[in-house]
Amino acid sequence: MSLQDLRSKVPKKRRKLLGRGNASGHGTSSTRGGKGQTARAGSSRKPGFEGGQTPLLRKMPKLKGFKNPCQTVLRVIFTGNLNIFEEGTEVNEAILIEKKLIPKKENPIKLLSGKGKLEKKLNIIVNKASKGAITEVENAKGKVELTEKFPKK
Repeated sequence: MSLQDLRSKVPKKRRKLLGRGNASGHGTSSTRGGKGQTARAGSSRKPGFEGGQTPLLRKMPKLKGFKNPCQTVLRVIFTGNLNIFEEGTEVNEAILIEKKLIPKKENPIKLLSGKGKLEKKLNIIVNKASKGAITEVENAKGKVELTEKFPKK
């Protein structure tokens, strides 16, 4: 047995013979369709060309600005949503995730005032809080603790 005697288990697919009479099934137009630009050699058109009509990409407006890849996306919690907790509860990230008030992600949490008024005394631990939210919690005899501002990535 020598190298030239080895045969592949999967036979090689036979090449399509073009332009060798209509009996072959690939005669006349040689599988290129009808006449015109696409029947000729080197018949590729640039991507996005739509036959002369204004292409979709040119119909769209040019959008200004850019999306900052380094921005910190915050998980926001409103003071009005914290009324579901009992008086004197310590509200932290784990409890907020458990009650499904914020998504389970690594982003910092920010407390904002809104969606109703806070009426219960709570000890709230978040990364960041607005001035209005802090005064609203303090007016309800509660306390806001700010942990490290933004954890480094």
